[in-house]
Formats: sequence, C-alpha cells, structure tokens
Amino acid sequence: MKNLLFICNKNQWRSPTAETLFRKHPNLCVRSAGTSSSARHQVTLKDIQWADIIFVMEDKHKSRLKAEFRRHLEYKPLHVLDIPDDYPYMDPELIEILKQAIPTYIPGYTS
Repeated sequence: MKNLLFICNKNQWRSPTAETLFRKHPNLCVRSAGTSSSARHQVTLKDIQWADIIFVMEDKHKSRLKAEFRRHLEYKPLHVLDIPDDYPYMDPELIEILKQAIPTYIPGYTS
C-alpha cells in the first residue's frame, strides 16, 4: 500500500481531482492538500510524514513545501506534475493528464 499526497494551491480543483481519481485504487491511500493559508485543507507536517510519495502541481508548490518542511522532505519522493491552474474539478482533460502521469512514478502500478 502506497500513501500518495497531492498538493496544489487552494486544494479546490487539481489536487482533489487527483484524490478522487486514485482513492478507489486497492493499493493506494490518497490525500490532497493545498499550500495556501486559505486552502480547503492546508498541508501539515502530519500529511508530509504520512506520505510515501508527494505530487505537486507546479514548481511553486515544491518551493513552498521545501521552505516549510525541508528536513521532513529529505527522503521523500517529490514530483512536480507541471499541471497549470487551468482546470476545474474533475475536468476530463485534467483526469486524462493525471491518468497518464501518475503511473510512471509508482513502481508496479496497475490500473
């Protein structure tokens, strides 16, 4: 079982879409969070510690995480997906991008 954490800015569209998309997979536990203080769920140290793999939507999210949780991220895989804030929640194009991107980072993943 792998714990995946998806992070965007406000935890409204991109990261909740990823959470919804992958949470029913039998070998994955999934959470989402945001880096903004106004996020629906702001990322916490507990989230970082829980995650086996962390996915951020943009480089700015990686920078914010490193600024706040640098020591706790040292041995955590942290991947930037390069998905701009152009998609609403469960947008079909966003879903397709996530379906294509995520399996490449998870050894042994099968849909």
